[in-house]
Amino acid sequence: MAKPYSLDLRERVVARVLKGESIRMVAEALSISAPSVSRWSSQFRKIGHAKAGKMGGHVKPILAAHRDWILERIAGESDVTLRELQAELAERGVVVCYGTVWSFVHDAGLSFKKACCPAIEIGRT
Repeated sequence: MAKPYSLDLRERVVARVLKGESIRMVAEALSISAPSVSRWSSQFRKIGHAKAGKMGGHVKPILAAHRDWILERIAGESDVTLRELQAELAERGVVVCYGTVWSFVHDAGLSFKKACCPAIEIGRT
């Protein structure tokens, strides 16, 4: 993952812009992009510093709030399909893609592969 520019560089950028240099001149002089200079200057004017924000971190899964309902639904009808779960969630106001439902079921340890017969039982040699 890329690292943010140092606070020292950000402060030098903001100081030069506050002194009256243009955004493009500062960007060219310090070999950074003009949009970065603009964002840092704007951030400084709004909140008083140009520190980098938090990067990364854990995002709570969308379906975590509906975990109990989904598990009860699967326990009640074990052959319910993921598409059916997706449609029922949409009826409840939770619009998610198929992959989100699959990830939830997989992470809960409820994903099952179809049992396949040995080749000899289905007529193959």
